[in-house]
Amino acid sequence: MSRVKGALGARKHHKKVLKLAKGFYGARGKQYKIAKQSVMRAMAHAFAGRKQTKRDFRRLWIARINAAARLSGMSYSTFMHGLKLAGVNLNRKILADLAVSDAPAFAKLVKVAKEVNS
Repeated sequence: MSRVKGALGARKHHKKVLKLAKGFYGARGKQYKIAKQSVMRAMAHAFAGRKQTKRDFRRLWIARINAAARLSGMSYSTFMHGLKLAGVNLNRKILADLAVSDAPAFAKLVKVAKEVNS
């Protein structure tokens, strides 16, 4: 059986890693060994960041709903509980959008939640 050199596959792998490290500072973007470590860390942070983004947006939506509900004289928790009892199935993203862009529609939802809670 003939011998196969590994240079072609190694070069392909190195180029792939260095392409991902493009724009990194100094040796992190030029030398394979250091670039590999930097890319691995960057990928880990990117994975965690995708999860963090979802949490951050949920916090933002809750803050917006809470602010709008308190302007109508209701707390966030009682408002959400009232909507659940009334059978209104709107997610927090939509509720936050209504709170910011369509105040009359949000006021109607607050009225529904108040009626059910009382």
